[in-house]
Formats: sequence, structure tokens, C-alpha cells
Amino acid sequence: MPLPFLPGNTFTDPTKTKYHVSQTLSYKNGYCVPSMSPKNPLSEHELDELSNYNPALTYGSCSDVPVSNVVPAFVGRDQVLIFFAYFKQTVHESPDEFYCIRPVKILYYLEDDSIAVIEPTVENSGIPQGKFIKRQCLPKSDLGECWHWKDFNIGLDVTFYGKNFLIYDCADWTKEFMTAEGIILNEPIKCPVDPYMDARNRPSPSTHTTNNYDKLKQFLELDRKVLKFQCIWDDRDSMFGEVIPCVLHYYLVDDTMEIREVHSRNDGRDLFPVLSGRQRMPIDRCNLSPSFPTVAMEITEHEIHQWFEPKHFKLGETVFIMGRRFFLNDCDNFTADYYKKKFNVDFKSIDVSEKAPTTVKHKIPPYNGFGSLEDSLQSCLSLVPQPPKKDFIKMLENDKKVLRYDSILDSKRPEDKLRKFVISYRLADDMISIHENAQRNSGIIGGKFLTQTRVRKPHCQIDSPDFFTPADFSIGAVIEVFNHRFVITGADEYVLKYLELCPGKFPANVIESFRKAHGKAQDSSQ
Repeated sequence: MPLPFLPGNTFTDPTKTKYHVSQTLSYKNGYCVPSMSPKNPLSEHELDELSNYNPALTYGSCSDVPVSNVVPAFVGRDQVLIFFAYFKQTVHESPDEFYCIRPVKILYYLEDDSIAVIEPTVENSGIPQGKFIKRQCLPKSDLGECWHWKDFNIGLDVTFYGKNFLIYDCADWTKEFMTAEGIILNEPIKCPVDPYMDARNRPSPSTHTTNNYDKLKQFLELDRKVLKFQCIWDDRDSMFGEVIPCVLHYYLVDDTMEIREVHSRNDGRDLFPVLSGRQRMPIDRCNLSPSFPTVAMEITEHEIHQWFEPKHFKLGETVFIMGRRFFLNDCDNFTADYYKKKFNVDFKSIDVSEKAPTTVKHKIPPYNGFGSLEDSLQSCLSLVPQPPKKDFIKMLENDKKVLRYDSILDSKRPEDKLRKFVISYRLADDMISIHENAQRNSGIIGGKFLTQTRVRKPHCQIDSPDFFTPADFSIGAVIEVFNHRFVITGADEYVLKYLELCPGKFPANVIESFRKAHGKAQDSSQ
């Protein structure tokens, strides 16, 4: 029989072995949700009785809890009183000020009677500002008294930790609160101005100069304004002199000027960036007092009586600067507008370009007979002669192709009638070589008669020679080589084949002569 559920009648179950708390939460899609038990321990009838259960019917109505009329301080007095004050701080490090005025805000929290002092932040003040005194109950005296809002009033000095603050005003809500509490506030006091900040905010004194020449005004009005003149430096009077184009810059901001050379490609001059550095130019630097020691001292503004100014420059005129002659011929648009407004002068550019010299025809001297014509011509075309260019395509197409012709010497001497020669024509470079066949008991040593060379035709001009070609070689043709006359008597079989492959290049009578000679040779062999 179970024991009634009364104090003292409970006991621990000796058979219980699991003491963990059942899990009531689970995770679904990354969110923690309460896990629903699969089976509700209460039946539906019990749930209806619990929903309709009214304990007042069983035990009677409960007594009402008395409502307290006391409002907590953090609810009823959640306001802040704001007082404006300042204090003086002595300055020992600066010679420009002796003290400074530092305004602050005194915040009084009615909730717990605590006080905080905040100093507004001023940019570039050089003083650490912000929270001056943290929120706390500030002691008023050594007896343990603390400052209360009833102790504050306008025009009153308050001391926090030895620092005196003078209250000169307060916020509008603070005035309403103090008036509602029966405290009469004094009239607001004007906060004194910091003398150093007042001196900084004060505009600088302006002065009016009676002199018309004001350097500051000249700088403000004419800064970055430059007069630009195109000019030429005529230096042809000196040895190896020439006409050099230059640019003259006149800086209006300080009346200085500079001269720069205008370089062109391959002009032959060193690339100096500046011909004359930027400086004030005297009109006549030699006009000095005879007693001035020029050897020991430099010329200053006290010795120069007149300097170059914009009025001294005009297009079409020559100016002498540092002993050089400069002819002004053109200027830019800004310079033209400046002279039009100030001097009422219209500038027009002047053409100083030199006419290009007439080209001289390059005449090739006549051929002197030394070496080949092509080699001699290369010495006239360049300072360092280059070898003549060759037709490489022709050399590749006709490499190792040689036409050989049999010939005899046409001579009146009887010993030359028995001499036989072989003329070789190389198609790669049109070179001719002659070889003499050795004849027994002829008394003449055979071998190389003519080395490889190009042979000119007789009675042709030396400057435009006409060389022998395969079209000039035929049976019975006479070839004159350096005053030796050779008669063509025959040719090898390759000559006929080569001529027949290129019928358009050679005359028909030449091909036909070799064809007849080749036919006769075949008939005689049979």
C-alpha cells in the first residue's frame, strides 16, 4: 500500500539506477526546438479537468495583495540635471598665454545623487578632454557629506576634489525642476572667452602699402603665368657658328627669365637642357662704376640700374642677352593676349625657316678599269665599300650547271692552228673559263688559259658593258676574249638539252646549229 504524499513519508527508491535529466530540447534545421514527447502521460479527460479547474471553488477566493504607493527611485527620478560651469587653469609653458578657460558640464543624476563632470572636446586643442570626473557621489566636506542638488545654483562656486568650478548657467529642464522644488535660481552669467582662442580667431591685421609695387600682390595675381617667345640665336659670326632655335621663358611672378635650346633629331649638338638658367637678366651688366671691384665681388641689385621687363620684348626685334643676339619671331597665345591687354600690341609670327638647299645629283665617276665594274661602283656608293649583292635565287637554281663548248683559236700564226680549247660557261654567275687541251709535240703547255671571269663583248662602253651569254654561242660563232678570237666548233650534249628546255630565252638559229652538229656527230659515229 503506497504511503501518503506527506512530509516525512517519502523515501528513496533503492531500485533506481538512472538519475539523469531527460532531454526536452532537440535541433531541427540548425534551430533548438522543444522535443515533443511521443506519448502524453495525461489522458484527454484529465486535460479537460485541468483546463476547467478553478481553485477558488475549492479553497475560496484569495485575498488581494495590497498595492504599494512607493515609487522606486530609478523609476520616479530617472532624470539628469545639467549645469554649465568653467574653471581657470594656469599655463606656465607658453609665452603667449598665462591662463586658459576650460568649460565643463556638470551632470547630476537624481536617481542616486551621483555627479559626473564632462569637458566638451575641442579639435586640435592639445589638451586631453572628455570625461573629467566619472559618475560618483562627490564628497562635500570631511564630515562625510555629499553634494546634493539643493546645493547648486547659478553663480555658485563648487569644489570637486580641490578643483573649483563656477556655475554660469543650466539647462531649461533643470531650471523648471529647480523652480518646481522651490529653489530660486540666479541670473545666468556670461562665460569668459579664452584669451588664446580669441587671439587665434581674431583676423590678422591688414596693412595698406602706398608703394605701387607689391610683391605679394604680384605673386597672387601672376603665379604660374609665363611669357613664352620663340627665338633664334644667330651665332654665324663665330667659327663653326650656326643659327640655333631657342625658347625664352619670362616668369611674371618674379621677373626672372630662362633660355632653352630647341633640339631636333641628329642636330649634332649636345642635349643641354638649359642655355641660360632662370634668373633676373640685366640689360647691360657691363655698365658699372669704375670703382666697383668686379674681381672680388659679384654684381648685385645695387649695381644694376635696369633689368629686362616685358616691355623690352617685341616680335621682329633683336635683344642682346648675356652677350648673345636673340631674334624674337613667335610667341604663344597667352603671351599674345597679355601684350594685347597690357600694351595694346598685336603680335604676328615671323617666318625664319631656312629654305632647304637644292639636292645635288650624285654623279658616278667613270670606270677606271681597275677591278670589276661592280666593285668599283661600291666604293662610290658608300664610305666603306661593301661587296656587290649576288642573285642567290639564280645561284640556287643553276648550281653546278656548266655549258661546255669546243673551240679553236682564230690566228694567222701556223703554230696556233693545232691548238684546241674548251670554253666553260657557268650559269650560276655567268662566269667564263677557258682550258687548253695539251697537244703532243706542239711546244705549247696546255692547261688553264683563262680563269673564271665575266667577259665583255668587244666595242661596248666601259660604263655600261654588255657581257657574253649562251645566246652568243653557236656553231661557227667567233668569240673575242681579251683580243683573242675563238671559233666555236662544237658543244657537249648537255648544251643542246639545256637550250631545248628554254626555247624562249635563246634564238632559234643557235638551237638549230647545235642540233645539226649533234646530228652529224651521231651519223659519223655510226
